[in-house]
Amino acid sequence: MLAALSVTHGYLSPHPSPVALVGLFQANMGITLILGMCVAIPAIILAGPVFARSLKNIQTGPLKLFEQKEEVSAFDIPGKANSLITATLPVFLLILVTVIPYGFPDMPEKVASVIAFVGAPSVVMLIALLVATYTLGIRQGRSIKQVMDIYTDAVKDIAMILLIIAGSGIFKQVMEDSGVSQDLAVALQQLPIHPLILGWLIAAIIRGCVGSATVAALTAAGVIMPLIAQADVNPNLMVLSLGAGSLMFSHVNDSGFWLFKEYFNLSIKDTLKSWSVMEAIVSVAGLAGVLILNLFI
Repeated sequence: MLAALSVTHGYLSPHPSPVALVGLFQANMGITLILGMCVAIPAIILAGPVFARSLKNIQTGPLKLFEQKEEVSAFDIPGKANSLITATLPVFLLILVTVIPYGFPDMPEKVASVIAFVGAPSVVMLIALLVATYTLGIRQGRSIKQVMDIYTDAVKDIAMILLIIAGSGIFKQVMEDSGVSQDLAVALQQLPIHPLILGWLIAAIIRGCVGSATVAALTAAGVIMPLIAQADVNPNLMVLSLGAGSLMFSHVNDSGFWLFKEYFNLSIKDTLKSWSVMEAIVSVAGLAGVLILNLFI
C-alpha cells in the first residue's frame, strides 16, 4: 500500500507535483498518466510484495492508531463502490478523454473540441469535485455548508503545496530571463548522460538535500528544462523521470520518513531498512521503466 502511495505521490497525475510538471514541460496529461501507470505497476510490485519478503526481525510497537473505534455519526457512511469510483474518477476521465481521439480519429471537430475541453486537468478535477460533493456529501446527509467546511479545511492543507509550485515557477522564470538556463543547457549537453537519466539524477540529489519530493521535482524541472528544448526528449517521459528521481534518498529530512516511523512505531534504523529502501526501489524501478518506454516511443 505504501509503495502504491509513494508512486502516486511521485509521478502519477492528478497529484499536484506531476500535474505541475506536465504544465512546465507542456506534456499531455492523459498520455503521461497512461505511461506512468505502465511504469508504476512493476515498481509497486518490486517495492511492495517482493521487497517486503526480505523484511524480517523488525519490531513494531502497539499500533493504537489503527484500532477500530465505535463512533456514532449523524451521517451515512459511503459504500465501498461509491468511495472507490469517486476517488478514482479523475484518473479514469483522463484516460478516457486521451484514448477516445485515437479510437475515433474522424470525429467532428466540435466533438473533438468538447472532448479536449473535458480532458483539461482543471475541468477533470472540477467534474470530480462536483461528483464527490454529491456522492460523498449531500447524498450522505450533509448540508452544503458542512461540505464547504470540509473543503475549507482541505484548502488549508494544500496551501503550502501551491506556494511551492508557485515558487518553482518563479525560479524557472528567473533562470530563463537571466540567461542562466541557456548556459546551463550548454553545460549539461556536454555530459555523456542521457537527458532522462540526468533529470532523474538532479531530482534525486535535490531530494536527498531538501527532503521534499515536490520541491525536488519542480526545482529539477527548472534546471533541466533548457535541455529539453535542445534535445529530442519525450516530455511525458521526462515528467515521469523527474517524478521517479524525486522519490530517491528519503531519510531523516523527509516528513514522510517520520510519518511512517511514527505510524508503525519503528526505530530509525528499521525505518531506514524498510521505508528508505522501499523509496529507493520505487525510484530506480521508475527510471528503468522510463528508459524501457523510451526505446519504443
